[in-house]
Amino acid sequence: MPLLRMAMYAKGIQIYCAPTADGRDGWIASMQHIALEGRCFVLSCNQFARRSDYPDVYETTFGDEPETIISRGGSCIINPLGQMLASPNFTSECILTADLDMGEIARGKFDFDVVGHYARPDIFRLHVNEEARPAVVGVTDPIRVDCKE
Repeated sequence: MPLLRMAMYAKGIQIYCAPTADGRDGWIASMQHIALEGRCFVLSCNQFARRSDYPDVYETTFGDEPETIISRGGSCIINPLGQMLASPNFTSECILTADLDMGEIARGKFDFDVVGHYARPDIFRLHVNEEARPAVVGVTDPIRVDCKE
């Protein structure tokens, strides 16, 4: 959701948390892109699970051997320049840790600041309505028209 990210960058996000169930290789590239784009740290987590972690009655197309990997994990921690501080582990359960130097954020923005000196607000502008609104509106609810006079 690029526009949501842009709104978060404008608020000065420092740590972008991205939980996922996507274990494909492309996910890691996306997380590196977000770190570079927003000059923020990215913490992405994905579960690692073997067949033996599920009840026997759970049917899967992956096979029934207890050591069969059902979800391969791939959690990672990435710095604001897109470098891995903790690389994804696709072979077992683990807990990733890394020391975050928050000064890397400011240093990275000297070279590229997506909502700062590179943003060109004279040409591009994102308007975000942060007013609280209901997520669900029934079909019998009166139509609400938001307008300012």
